[in-house]
Amino acid sequence: MATKYIRQPIVSVLGHVDHGKTSLLDYIRGTAVASRESGAITQHIGATEIPIEAIKNVCGSLLKAKNFGLPGLLFIDTPGHHAFTTLRSRGGSLADLAVLIVDVTEGFKPQTFESINILKQYKTPFIIAANKIDRISGWKKTDQIGKNRIENQNVRAKTLFDQYIYDMIGVVYDQGFQADLYYNIADFRKNIGIMPISSKTGEGIPELLMTVVGLAQRFLEEQLHTEQGPGRGTILEVKEEVGLGTTIDTIIYNGTIKQTDIIAIGTKNEPILTTIKALLKPKPMDEIRDPRERFDRIQEVHAACGIKISSPNLENVVPGAPLRVANENQETILAEIKKETKIDIELDEQGIIIKADTIGSLEALIKESREKGIKIRKAEIGNVSKRDITDSEATLDPLNKTIFAFNIKILPEAKEELSKTEVTIFHKDVIYTILEEYDVWIEKRKDELEKSRRKEYVHPGMFKIIPEYIFRTSHPAIVGVRIISGRIQNEMKVLREDGKVVGRIKAIQSDNKSVNDARQGQEVAISIEGVTVGRQIKGGDILFTDIPEVDAKKLREMDILNLDEKDVLEKIFVIKRKIEKFWGM
Repeated sequence: MATKYIRQPIVSVLGHVDHGKTSLLDYIRGTAVASRESGAITQHIGATEIPIEAIKNVCGSLLKAKNFGLPGLLFIDTPGHHAFTTLRSRGGSLADLAVLIVDVTEGFKPQTFESINILKQYKTPFIIAANKIDRISGWKKTDQIGKNRIENQNVRAKTLFDQYIYDMIGVVYDQGFQADLYYNIADFRKNIGIMPISSKTGEGIPELLMTVVGLAQRFLEEQLHTEQGPGRGTILEVKEEVGLGTTIDTIIYNGTIKQTDIIAIGTKNEPILTTIKALLKPKPMDEIRDPRERFDRIQEVHAACGIKISSPNLENVVPGAPLRVANENQETILAEIKKETKIDIELDEQGIIIKADTIGSLEALIKESREKGIKIRKAEIGNVSKRDITDSEATLDPLNKTIFAFNIKILPEAKEELSKTEVTIFHKDVIYTILEEYDVWIEKRKDELEKSRRKEYVHPGMFKIIPEYIFRTSHPAIVGVRIISGRIQNEMKVLREDGKVVGRIKAIQSDNKSVNDARQGQEVAISIEGVTVGRQIKGGDILFTDIPEVDAKKLREMDILNLDEKDVLEKIFVIKRKIEKFWGM
């Protein structure tokens, strides 16, 4: 029977670009390395392991005499939300906790909102690190902790701090959470703790580490129990390394993996079995200066940890794919991996194309798109190819000639093909921005298409001759008219209420300027060929635009008229059927 032990919690750091994700971890690493006598810090690929003794040294009196069952913390420090969505298993996040970094002076930005949406999707508990308090005007660094650090600032700094935090609490509330400064919170299960910190000066970082360790110890200990059995992991990144070829950076979250193991890995296609050429761990941080000896080869690792693996046949492995030790029951394990790698989405017959860099980010983009009612007919991992462009161009609906491309490349042949098509690509590394830009584009595109479709058909219009404005009676007749509903255009034929067609609009003038059309509410002068005022028409007459039967039928079928225009169209149907009983049927 496998021996159980408590692994270190996996803590993901998320947030907007330049809000301090890397600088926070750099400060933690630097401080922890400085206390080597209590256990060195190890920076694995994409992850930073901090032993509990190093955390105790950083926290000092905050954790004095407190005992912890946790061996330490494993911070995931690859770029923000990208790593978080990659760090997945069976549709959920592997991160046990998350720290959402927010620049206290800038507040929530696009990637912050995206990060909080992803945290909600995966139901991951998190705290907020309100970073860069040192940038608050008038702020003075102090060795005091918690509430005392704030209370002893000068009036200006404290007022600004209170305003920033108040604004942040309001935004978090709008996102569906209760939040407050951590020292005001009695129950962290009901409230999001806000930790004021500075990655530059180190203020608040001991309290941040203390809170993360405390929350993990109190609420997560049960789920941190793991076995020394066959290892399970998730691929964070696939990289080319000089002298090693294709390698995979992997988070091992359960069990043990040895250099002699056979491993099963998910790919773009079918999962594969492969051997391990090398398990590689970066040298300790203060020894990583020599690029000729970047990694130590090791024989085995235990969860939770980050590790680089060199193996054959890794070319089609995708970030977010599962990894399993498969020395036995290989068929069963391969079937499980295939099921876990499959994107669980029911595609539409018509819709847009979505491409993303990882399984997790593809799932997140699909979810956000679905919530907006966007139909999806193709969703894949990988760069945008020429085939994606031709597939998108082939769709009938011009609004679906669209590709969402998240954090990937548009291949050269795809760019060349794109220039020949009407396909639009939203190519960003923030899901929030893709959807925001799509919203603007879709409204503009709908308007363009409506205008284009309107030009294809003669549209309904109803107008009245103003008796006081008869400028010429014939050759052509020139009269002033008020557009009651719809619109009139040059070259439109004129229809009387008795069903007789009388003349054609030759020209329209508004404020002594020639115009192509006139719309509801306008008063304009028009010239009408083929009529004489006093014979075919007279002042006060209500007239209509004469619509060809095929156009009238199409306009009824297509939803491109407003309510007033639809009403005029129905009046024209009634008038036409006085002459021809089955007109428009």
